[in-house]
Amino acid sequence: MASHPCDRYLPTGRSVVTQLPDAPRAERRPTTRTHHGDTVVDDFEWLRDKDDPAVRAYLDEENAFTRSSTEHLAGLRQSIFDEIKSRTLETDLSVPVRHGRYWYYSRTVEGQQYGIHCRIPIADDEDWTPPDIASGDVREEVLLDDNVEAEGTDFYSLGSFDVSTDGRLLAYSIDTTGDERYTLYIRDLETGLNRADVVPNTFPGATFSPDASVVFYPTVDDAWRPDTIWRHAVGTDASDDLVVFTEPDERFWVGVGLTRSGRFLVLDIGSKITSEVRILDTRDLEGEFIVVWPRREGVEYQVEHAVVAGEDRLLIVNNHGAEDFQVIDVPADRPLDETAWRTLVPASPGRRIEEVDAFADHLTLEYRRDGLTRIAVIRLSEGSEPYGPIEEIPFDEPLFQVGTGGNPEWTQQTVRLGYTSFITPSTVYDFSVADGTMTLLKRQVVQGDYDPDDYKQERIWATADDGARIPLSLVSRTTSDSSVPRPTLLYGYGSYEASIDPGFSVPRISLLDRGVVFAIAHVRGGGELGRAWYEQGKTLTKKNTFTDFVAAADELIGSGRTTSGLMVAQGGSAGGLLMGAVANIAPDRFAGILAQVPFVDALTSILDPDLPLTVIEWDEWGDPLHDAEVYSYMKSYSPYENVRDDISYPPILAVTSLNDTRVLYVEPAKWTARLRQVGAPVLLLTEMTAGHGGVSGRYERWKEIAQEYAWVLDRLGLAAAPLIKNT
Repeated sequence: MASHPCDRYLPTGRSVVTQLPDAPRAERRPTTRTHHGDTVVDDFEWLRDKDDPAVRAYLDEENAFTRSSTEHLAGLRQSIFDEIKSRTLETDLSVPVRHGRYWYYSRTVEGQQYGIHCRIPIADDEDWTPPDIASGDVREEVLLDDNVEAEGTDFYSLGSFDVSTDGRLLAYSIDTTGDERYTLYIRDLETGLNRADVVPNTFPGATFSPDASVVFYPTVDDAWRPDTIWRHAVGTDASDDLVVFTEPDERFWVGVGLTRSGRFLVLDIGSKITSEVRILDTRDLEGEFIVVWPRREGVEYQVEHAVVAGEDRLLIVNNHGAEDFQVIDVPADRPLDETAWRTLVPASPGRRIEEVDAFADHLTLEYRRDGLTRIAVIRLSEGSEPYGPIEEIPFDEPLFQVGTGGNPEWTQQTVRLGYTSFITPSTVYDFSVADGTMTLLKRQVVQGDYDPDDYKQERIWATADDGARIPLSLVSRTTSDSSVPRPTLLYGYGSYEASIDPGFSVPRISLLDRGVVFAIAHVRGGGELGRAWYEQGKTLTKKNTFTDFVAAADELIGSGRTTSGLMVAQGGSAGGLLMGAVANIAPDRFAGILAQVPFVDALTSILDPDLPLTVIEWDEWGDPLHDAEVYSYMKSYSPYENVRDDISYPPILAVTSLNDTRVLYVEPAKWTARLRQVGAPVLLLTEMTAGHGGVSGRYERWKEIAQEYAWVLDRLGLAAAPLIKNT
């Protein structure tokens, strides 16, 4: 009997590994803590001291065990790495962006880990067409070669990168450990040499004043919270820098930037739920920052400067009486005068407004509707009705994401857009405001025989226990038959109102072409369906995030799309908390769980205000230190607290970084130690020279992805599966 053409997608059997070394066992050193009358004994808190040789030895032992346990996947890891490399155009460049008198772009070179930042002069004032850099007939100037800067380091991250308006100076910052403490430098672009200005321990976000006489930059406090903005006079010693603003409230962080018009410097001060913005007229850099709206608990807003019918106005995106936000227009010199306010974009249920950008002759509006990102243009005029209608830019795929980017020029007449979907590689367009035409500037090259018609994407819905409908986004080979259970990787996040949008991934092709369906569960706590979607998955409703993910898994299983033996769960950071919670409440739904830099010791971390970013997080998770109800609720779901010996856990791979300042390595280290104590099949991999984002360098990152995907494929029974093609 002839086989079904989809038979080749079925699992070929999980790899069998024999004669593994004994799994490491962390020493139990009980410590106790008591809050709200509840005493907890923690056997593994001692792993927090990363300077303790015993801790380093334990992490090394765990790494060795993971390497031994996955040694049988070495060939698959290499194959996936080779596939990523072969599909990637290694020598490539970005679409040039005009700023001032230059076109700026970056390029990569085959064999080099990092990018090279360059520019060429514009031809004349009317030069708005991006030049053909690939022709080679250009006068290229290299501003910064990250490969040169990274020489001699095991880790490299570029933080700030800001060129002065006149094009003479570059402010850039570098982190070589992964701890997100950056050293700021100023380069003279006329000579190509760095000036004497060196400022240590900064945070990304350095910004030149319009006249390039001053650099404003943020620093962090001991809890890694950006709390202070400094003023550095170019050409002076860092010891002479002046504090512009310090935020004493530990729930708030600060940032600094320049409006596109160049008219105002903007201090953004915010917690998870409250905002304050201060502005400084750049015509008087010695002046005082003025508060736009005084902070009011629960009111969030952001500010953009526009010139409307010859008048300076501030456009304020805000949630004051508008759950999914609105845009109002206020006089720049009297923003608190409510009699002069105009509603530009009213609140509309189901349309979550995220940002407004102002240009000389038009505005752009970014928002979400039906779980997808949208872009609209509003034209400006000099008449009595200065604002034109909201004109949404249409796209025809059922799933996609679009955003503005590379639009620094105040007078430009086009809007640079970045577009992608699960099956459409990253694409750059210029949208003409004058006539509404769209010009394709570049589409990411996928080398080899990639054809988007070989893949399909779709949206399905699951139903939560409380009746909420949970959207899922899926992508797979077109030959995948939904009537036959398919190996599936289910991804989730669900925190901070962050939305996980459909986007293209070259590495993911290595999964799809082995028959894997990739799915995203858009669970509550994210922002895909508006502010209410977020509110229903935070603080005392956080468990909805976890049960939504289980409901998504149940939908995939119940509809016959997959089975519990053919599904792996994946999540990172706060999504790693989701993975840890799901492991405790629904371990039977998955053949494996991939937890990346997982926030799995949440209660311990959020109880300690001295740990990095803890107090900031209280608006997201609640304050268990002072609130007994929050304490009890968090303890009921925190993964580390809820590891049990009566649960049959699926295999788990936890990946972390020693220098991570956002989710400390100790969380997955403690979690996996406790899991192993109850007999769970768990692996811990700690990158010893990396931060929250993992290793640096594109080739090292590909190796990391290949390692994780090889493990996933092994859990799905596809470790020996050949790459497939349509029949």
